[in-house]
Amino acid sequence: MKLQALASALLTLAALPALAAEPAAKPAVAAPAAKVSPAAARMNAAENLTEAQIKATSNREALAKLAQLYNGKDLQRFTWAMERLVELYPNSGALRLQLASVYASQGDKSRTYDMLLKMQNVGFAYSVGNDPRFEKVRGTRVWDYIVANLEVNAKPFGEGSVAFQLPAGDRLLEALAWDPKRKQLLVGSAREGAIYRADAQGKLSDFIKPDAASGLYSVLDMKVDAANDALWVASYGAKVFKDYSAETVNKSYLLKYSLSSGKQLGKYALPADRVGHLFASVAVAPDGRAYVADPVRSEIYKLDGDKLVLLTRNPNLTGIAGLAVSGDGRNLYFADPALGLFGMDLSTGTPFSVGHSPDSLVVGGVYSLAWYDNCLIIVQDNMVPQRVMRLKLDKGGRNVVSAMPLDAAKPEFGLLGNAAVAGDEVYFVSNSQRQLYDSHGVLSDEKALQPVKVYKSNLRFAWDKAGISAGLKPIPVKTDSKVNFSNAPGTEEQPAAEGEKPKEGGK
Repeated sequence: MKLQALASALLTLAALPALAAEPAAKPAVAAPAAKVSPAAARMNAAENLTEAQIKATSNREALAKLAQLYNGKDLQRFTWAMERLVELYPNSGALRLQLASVYASQGDKSRTYDMLLKMQNVGFAYSVGNDPRFEKVRGTRVWDYIVANLEVNAKPFGEGSVAFQLPAGDRLLEALAWDPKRKQLLVGSAREGAIYRADAQGKLSDFIKPDAASGLYSVLDMKVDAANDALWVASYGAKVFKDYSAETVNKSYLLKYSLSSGKQLGKYALPADRVGHLFASVAVAPDGRAYVADPVRSEIYKLDGDKLVLLTRNPNLTGIAGLAVSGDGRNLYFADPALGLFGMDLSTGTPFSVGHSPDSLVVGGVYSLAWYDNCLIIVQDNMVPQRVMRLKLDKGGRNVVSAMPLDAAKPEFGLLGNAAVAGDEVYFVSNSQRQLYDSHGVLSDEKALQPVKVYKSNLRFAWDKAGISAGLKPIPVKTDSKVNFSNAPGTEEQPAAEGEKPKEGGK
């Protein structure tokens, strides 16, 4: 599938070692003509691409394959390909770090430092002090500054805490929803296909029992519509589901239950001839309309009467993680784990990107999304460090005007689960144990199962603050023996290239 293939390509690329040497020179005398293998033919074609051609490429998968092809063979083109990938994936810390290491392998302090400083400024927290890939760029004041401040970003931040623990067991509990009438959390099991009520001490009681016949398989997401006494559930026949069988393969449902009684009120699916869908995120608007997203096909559906109607499809997305509707019901928001935040004006059907400055905010790695008081709450599980952010939007809901971490880099954070807003607080599972289940849904080690920690963050934390700088230390201002600095008033101090004189006005 597209999403898995792309993720695999990016992970492979991020794991590649940085190049340390230029490619070997071509022999002066051409070898006798021989049959050219497909791999050699691809390399021959790739080695003639210019910088302009590579940087004009917008096909992410093709570019990732090009970068893998160049790695270890063509340093210059590998660098160009990596630079373009970073442009196309501005939220990927792994790619940025890889590119910085490529610069470092060439002894290029200026570009290495610039990349790492930008990463530090947006909140990434990578440990590079002892990373051998950066051996050639160590030994300067700015290097020490970078290392220290990347470490600052890794320090725990925020006032949230574990609200309670759910008992350990083979349940795979990740999906949460808040019942405001009974003031209880609802907890969904991807393993059992069951939904529980949890009290303030974490004691579970049965609410909706497993029932494969009703379409209740792995519970991937839930949303409450208290005004209409409804609970909406995204259900999928995942391999991790205990009753996984030929009957559940590639089947997914949007299910509706009575919030008060647990009685099933509706079961919605696409036509039988449209198999292979995965409903993983659900949202409900103030008027009670439900929406559900398929991350594999990058599709979002709305429930119109008793039919699911395609609202939008975009094959250029890498996936969809989380859905949320604005408080006025005008905008539907969703996250692409790699590309960031997007929305759709529901009154006109017009899609839009959620505006923000990539130089100050990373909006990738989102696992879950929620709405609160003209803010988007994002749970960034695939971010270094992991964090929960509050993004305050403008009146139109299309641009981020300020951002505030609620909790970040907490020691209780393992794999984060879906967010559930409860008044002025947000709950989420902070140590999902989905990593204990293999690709076939088999639990690898039952003894490794731990109590599930349900974390609680205050949504109004530092509400009147525009944002924080994470306590960055001041950049050195004295001239290092190897690196000079430009200290223009009103601008962020940046290291100059090695041996370069500061420019007038810092420009």
